[in-house]
Amino acid sequence: MLSSLWGPMRLSSLYSDSPNVFRRIGFGPGLNVVIAEIRLPENTAKDTHNVGKTTLGRVIDFCLLKGMDSTFFLVKRKDVFGDIALFLELELLDGGYVTVRRDVATPSKASFKFHDERGGDFSKTPEKEWDHWRLAFEKSVTLLDGVLDLRDLKPWSYRKLVGYLLRNQNDYQDVFQLSKFKGKDSDWKPFLAQLLGFDADKIVDHYESEAALEEAQDEETVIKRELGGSVEDLSKIEGLLLLRQTEIDERTRQLDLFDFRKADADEIRVLVDELDSGLSRLNTERYRLSHERKRVVSSLEDEKILFDTDQAEKLFAEAGVLFVGQLRRDFDQLLAFNRAVTEERRGYLLEELADIESELEEIGTQADELGEKRRAALVFLSDADALTKYKRLSDGLVDLRAEVVDLERQQSSLRRLQDLRSRIRALQESVIELKQGVIDDVESKNTDRESMFSRMRLRFNEIVNEVIDRRALLTVTPNSLGHLDFRAEILDERGKASDAAAGNTYHKLLCIALDLAVLRARLDGRVSRFVFHDGVFESLDNRKKENLLAVMREYAEAGVQQVITLIEADVPPGVVFDEDEVVRRLHDDGSDGRLFNIPAW
Repeated sequence: MLSSLWGPMRLSSLYSDSPNVFRRIGFGPGLNVVIAEIRLPENTAKDTHNVGKTTLGRVIDFCLLKGMDSTFFLVKRKDVFGDIALFLELELLDGGYVTVRRDVATPSKASFKFHDERGGDFSKTPEKEWDHWRLAFEKSVTLLDGVLDLRDLKPWSYRKLVGYLLRNQNDYQDVFQLSKFKGKDSDWKPFLAQLLGFDADKIVDHYESEAALEEAQDEETVIKRELGGSVEDLSKIEGLLLLRQTEIDERTRQLDLFDFRKADADEIRVLVDELDSGLSRLNTERYRLSHERKRVVSSLEDEKILFDTDQAEKLFAEAGVLFVGQLRRDFDQLLAFNRAVTEERRGYLLEELADIESELEEIGTQADELGEKRRAALVFLSDADALTKYKRLSDGLVDLRAEVVDLERQQSSLRRLQDLRSRIRALQESVIELKQGVIDDVESKNTDRESMFSRMRLRFNEIVNEVIDRRALLTVTPNSLGHLDFRAEILDERGKASDAAAGNTYHKLLCIALDLAVLRARLDGRVSRFVFHDGVFESLDNRKKENLLAVMREYAEAGVQQVITLIEADVPPGVVFDEDEVVRRLHDDGSDGRLFNIPAW
C-alpha cells in the first residue's frame, strides 16, 4: 500500500565510506525513530547529551547540499571529519533512486549516482562509474533540483523547502519564520505563501514593485540633491538656455566682425540699470541699518538703574524719616524686578545688534563687488583699444558658455526627474493594484472550503485537537501594506485565541502540526514526502505524547515519511516502538553510542 504513495524526495538511507565512524541508517517509508538512551546518571538532568540525535538532521542537510561556512561542525572540525565521505540515498517519483556523495574535505563539490535498487552501497565505487563526479556546488544544486522535480515549489529550489523539512530546536521558536530565514520578509513570505496554497507570483510582484518604487524615490532624492535642493521649473531652465544661447551667438558675431557697438550699449545699460541702481539700493539699506545700530547702542547705554537703596536710606535719615522694614524691602524688590526686565531687554538688544552688524558686513561685501564691476565697466567704455575690448568680450563669452553647460546639466537632471516622477506615479498605481490582487487572492483562498489552504488549516486543527483536545486556528491575512501575516493560535472554549501557544511546549506542537498538515495536504502534488523533527516529545505530558505518536503513525500510514528524535526517558510508559520504526539507538556510554562513533569533539 505504501509503495504506491511514495513520491519525490523521500529518504532511503544515509551512510559513509567509514562505517566504523558512521554506520548506515536505513529509513523506512513511514515513521523513523532515533532514540537516545541516557545511561550515565550525571547526564540525566542535562538539556543536551552530545550523542548526535540533533546532529543527524544537520548531516542530512549537508548531504542535501546545504551551503557551507566555517561554523558548520563538519567544516569547522576537518581535523576530525576531513577523511569522511557521506552518502544520502533518495527515492524518486518514478521509483528509481539517486545517491548523493559529498566529501567533507571538498564540500564545494558533489557526485551523483542513479540506480534502480534500494539500499545500494557506492562508498567504494570508482569515479568512472558515477553519473556525475564532483560537480561544482551550484551545478550540483541545480542538477539535484531538476532530478527531484519538486515543481509545486517553482520557481524556488528544493533547498528553500529543506529549511521546513529539517526542524531542529532553534526552528521551533517561530512556526513560520525559521531561524534560517532571518532576512527580509520578501525572502521567505512568498515561498511560504506558495507552500500554503496562495498565489506567490502576485506577492513577489508586489514586493518587487515596492522595491522598484523605493529605488525610484531614492533616485529622485539624489537628483533633487544634485540640483541643489531647489527644483526649478524645466520651462524656466529651457527659457534661460534660449536666452544664453542667443547671447552667445550675438557675442560670437560681434567678435567675428570686431564690432563693439552693441557691447558698449550693453555695458551702459548694465552700468545704469543694474550696477548704479544696485549700489544706490545698498547705500540706502546701509544708511537705514546704521541708523538702527545707533538706536540700539544708545538704548544699551541708557538702560542703567540709578536708584540705590543704600543712598536712599542715607537721604531719608538726613531728613529724619525712617527707611527700614517693609518700605526698604518693597524698594529692593522693585529694583530686582526692574533689573531682571532690563537684563532680558538687554539680551534682545544685543541679539538685534549682532544681526545688524552681520547685515552691514554683507552689504559692504556686495557693495565692494558692485563697485568693482562698475569700475570695470567704466574702464571698458573709456578704453579705445579694440584688442582690450575683444579680450573682455571673449572672457564674457567663456563665462556664458560655462553658464550654458550648467543650465544644460540642470535641464538633463530635470528631464530625468520628470521621467522619474512619471515612473513613480506608475509604480505607485502598480503597487496599489498588486496589493489589491494579493488581498483578493487571500480572501478567495480563505473562503473557498476546497482550497489547498482550507485543507491545510483543517488538518492543522485536527492534529492539535487530537493531541491536546483544543482547537487551533491557522490564519493568513494581509496587513495594511498588503503583506501577509501568518498566525497559528490555540483557541479557548469560546473560540478566542489563548496564551497557550506562547508556551515553548505548545509552540513546538504548532510547528509539528503545520509541517504535517502541509505535507498531508500536498501528498498528490510534487512536494517532498519527508520531514525531520528533533525532540518531538520534550515537555509534553505522557497522555499528549501518546496522542502525538498516534497522529504521527496515522500520517506515516497516509504516506508522510517522518524522522523523529527523542530521549528514551521521554517515551511514555507502555509505548513500544516497532522494530522497523527504530532506525538508530544512541547512548552516552562510550563512543560507540554516538552518531559518529568517535570521542566527543
